[in-house]
Amino acid sequence: MADSSSASYIHMVHHMIEKCLIFNMSKEECVEALFKHANITPVITSTVWKELEKENKEFFKAYEERQSKQEQMSEEETTQLIQKIISDSSKESDD
Repeated sequence: MADSSSASYIHMVHHMIEKCLIFNMSKEECVEALFKHANITPVITSTVWKELEKENKEFFKAYEERQSKQEQMSEEETTQLIQKIISDSSKESDD
């Protein structure tokens, strides 16, 4: 049961990170916001973020490039990218 609870917690953090991405937040801003507003320790958010980066290299590369150029990504564009990630993830799970 503890494994299920841990998995649910990690899934919740993952979902909250996706929300941070929609709001075009940097990793640091996301870590700070989740700690302040959701009481999630920075090490947990950072660890989940790093795993997401490993699994979605292309998305995060583009995301970081946009961040460095100070371009604001629209919510629709971010949602489309997140949906693509989820779709790609589902396809990989099916294989």
